[in-house]
Amino acid sequence: MNQIASPGQLRASFLRWALVLVPGVLLLGFVSSILANSTPSNPWFAALAKPSLYPPPQIFGIVWTVLYVMIGLAAAFIGAARGAPGRGIAFAAFALQLALNLAWAPLFFGMHRMSQALYLIVALDLAVLATLVLFWRVRPRAGLLLVPSLAWVLFATVLNWQFLAANPDADGMPTGNAVTRIEL
Repeated sequence: MNQIASPGQLRASFLRWALVLVPGVLLLGFVSSILANSTPSNPWFAALAKPSLYPPPQIFGIVWTVLYVMIGLAAAFIGAARGAPGRGIAFAAFALQLALNLAWAPLFFGMHRMSQALYLIVALDLAVLATLVLFWRVRPRAGLLLVPSLAWVLFATVLNWQFLAANPDADGMPTGNAVTRIEL
């Protein structure tokens, strides 16, 4: 017997990682969006001129939910690849791109810093690309799961730039001292 783990053990390992990472990534994305008030009803955002490329607002929640599930599954493939060369650096890149991803909405929607958010999302583009490549080297299936995320983040980069170009006076607009009420 020259196998370290049976196919059944590998599947069980993947499922354990997926049961932690998929809900974890979804929860982090949800918390980031709530803290940032990244909804169409955000008064600052509602007042912005919308670029022609801007899709219907309900699309964002659906797309991000699907992408976060795919990101979590991709990370689960890497987590289950115990002993694989490059696994550690791939997981570090995953953590970095997730942190950048989660920081964008509070910067754009919460602090109204469109210019800084543009720099951040360009860094996110590069981080997602690097993560995709590193994941691909460990498990090609994991890298493939990140392709839609890269495409969407590149699209979001264009949108961020278009929002900034259409609303230069709104960049860095004070958030005010209003109290935000959140109901769960």
